[in-house]
Amino acid sequence: MPSLKEIKGRINSVRNTLKITTAMKMVASAKLHKAQNAIGGMLPYQTRLNHILEGLRGEGVSVSGSPYAEEREVRNVALIAFASNTSLCGSFNSNAIRLARKVIKEYKDKGVGITVYSVGRKMADAMKKEGYPSPGDWSSLSEHPAFEGASALASEIMEAFTEGKYDRVELVYNHFQSTASQPSLHEAWLPLSFEETAGEEVEYIVEPSREELLLSLLPNYLRLKVFTVLLDTAAAEHAARTVAMQTATDNGNEILEDLTLEYNKSRQQKITGEILDIAGGRQE
Repeated sequence: MPSLKEIKGRINSVRNTLKITTAMKMVASAKLHKAQNAIGGMLPYQTRLNHILEGLRGEGVSVSGSPYAEEREVRNVALIAFASNTSLCGSFNSNAIRLARKVIKEYKDKGVGITVYSVGRKMADAMKKEGYPSPGDWSSLSEHPAFEGASALASEIMEAFTEGKYDRVELVYNHFQSTASQPSLHEAWLPLSFEETAGEEVEYIVEPSREELLLSLLPNYLRLKVFTVLLDTAAAEHAARTVAMQTATDNGNEILEDLTLEYNKSRQQKITGEILDIAGGRQE
């Protein structure tokens, strides 16, 4: 049975840990709020861009003339995989890494070459161990999501696609669905493909032509998609860390209650024993 001093030491240790988990939860919650605001600030632009693209396609304008829509035999694939730079966010990183490994295995079994562009130190480290080192370091994007960085990454891969280095580009990331749910998603990014829908007809005055406008908007659409995924991943990470730290705090409080109860019982037993010793000594 542990001594009172040992139990008290454990109680102090748990209390110190609770201070850390509580502080981390507050920081993660604040960052989540900031990430949600960033997504909210971007949505009007994204909605309007999608509205214009759908409107143009609703008028029968095709994307087939874009170099980003070229379909070809898949021999080489680029995978843009997103994770975080740090841990203590539950299964956030492990889920994304597991999905990336699954996609890699599927293509590897087909004899397809694959290059992994890792965004986030945890993903980069995991992919390097798998034998797929990232062509560049984009860990800063995970820490501080910015359109300039996302646009530069997107432009580099878009250029590689048009040059024929990659025949297909896909995304792996965690989607912020809610504070309690961040499912891992696997999506195609290049070549471009849209669902064949009629779209909403809109009256635009376009110069020089609708085809040229559509083709000029597609690169912005692709860059925006990478930035959207980056913000989505950041929100999912902070949500996962908020939940993880809340769970750790709850568990810590339970341990603290158990230790406090054990300490009080041991202290009571010690006092009772001393009283009995004193009473027994007087009787003698």
